[in-house]
Amino acid sequence: MTATNLNKSDSSAGEGAGTGKRRAKFHPLEVSQVRRLTDSAVEVSFAVPAELQAEYDYVAGQYVALRAEIDGTEIRRSYSICEAPTPGVLKVGIKKDLGGVFSTWANEELKAGETLEVMSPQGAFISQHRLTGMNDAEAVSGEALAAGRTHFVAAAAGSGITPILAIAKTLLAHPETTLDLIYANRAASEVMFLEELADLKDRYPSRLAIHHVLSREQRQAPIYSGRIDADRLEQIFTHLIDVDKVDEWFLCGPFELVQLIRDELEGRNVPAAKVRFELFSTGQPGEGAQGSAGRPVEVDPEGENFEISFQLDGLTGDVKSPKSARETVLNAALRVRADVPFACAGGVCGTCRAKVTEGTVDMAENYALEADDVERGYVLTCQSRPTSDRVAVDFDA
Repeated sequence: MTATNLNKSDSSAGEGAGTGKRRAKFHPLEVSQVRRLTDSAVEVSFAVPAELQAEYDYVAGQYVALRAEIDGTEIRRSYSICEAPTPGVLKVGIKKDLGGVFSTWANEELKAGETLEVMSPQGAFISQHRLTGMNDAEAVSGEALAAGRTHFVAAAAGSGITPILAIAKTLLAHPETTLDLIYANRAASEVMFLEELADLKDRYPSRLAIHHVLSREQRQAPIYSGRIDADRLEQIFTHLIDVDKVDEWFLCGPFELVQLIRDELEGRNVPAAKVRFELFSTGQPGEGAQGSAGRPVEVDPEGENFEISFQLDGLTGDVKSPKSARETVLNAALRVRADVPFACAGGVCGTCRAKVTEGTVDMAENYALEADDVERGYVLTCQSRPTSDRVAVDFDA
């Protein structure tokens, strides 16, 4: 994940930590290393003490939210974990975004030895086949192999490689799997984790194919030169990848690229259940993090208000929200309790997920919740506004 993320899949993602549905909690972790990847990207490693290792178990493809005070303001951003699950190891990739406060600070000022607040891993951008155990690359379920499901394709752009790298390492640890990776960047100098990808290719020369596509550099093969558009994608799927033989797809990047690939796959009759994706952002205008992170709202005792009740860590909170304010449930809850869980507050990570137990809400956007979650009454509180006089949500559900 980048500074704003979106986790989404078109099928169930498993249970426990793999679903990203456990209670999100922050813990202070020491930065053990800040490693330069490119001129505008770093890998940040955290030391996870033994007593917290259970809190930071994760499945390849998940992310963590980081919290820091920068120039007197608390800022939270989510970043994908870039390493295959390993006890005591937690690494994220952070690419500097134009105007990005947190990513700029992490690239230019963050040093080893400093401490950051790190949320327990979340997210559902994981393989539906559960080829490996939580922290055991040899704990194979056999589900995929029994059905002859061994070929995977991943497509990433820029920092979208971060969760893909962890997924690739995990999948390739099983000797029967093969993987095609389509990786788009503007130039070779901007390719994150170039050495790690080369090492993977050396380790699995017959099972890993990496297709580097550069939009601003000429490559020897024309198919790899230029921006990935509909025509180039059609060429890739016609000449390089046998779409019909792919068991599962992983897509991570900007909205336009991910949607382009999804549309092409749909046109080729690939079942939606085989396609898992994560977006940098929705690509749509919205309030973003600043619009839903506890903005000031004054309640008029004599005016018309929504009554919002929420359950968190076994405790109930109540708050009134002026109907004229069009305030989200998350924003209202944050005004009375600062530890309400959220990360991006822009509707793209799913950390603020809660179940509606009374009343109704209108959820503006949903790219983070599974269809069965919505059917069971779960919403993204950062995107949900009351439509009934009284609303109750349960963050513990």
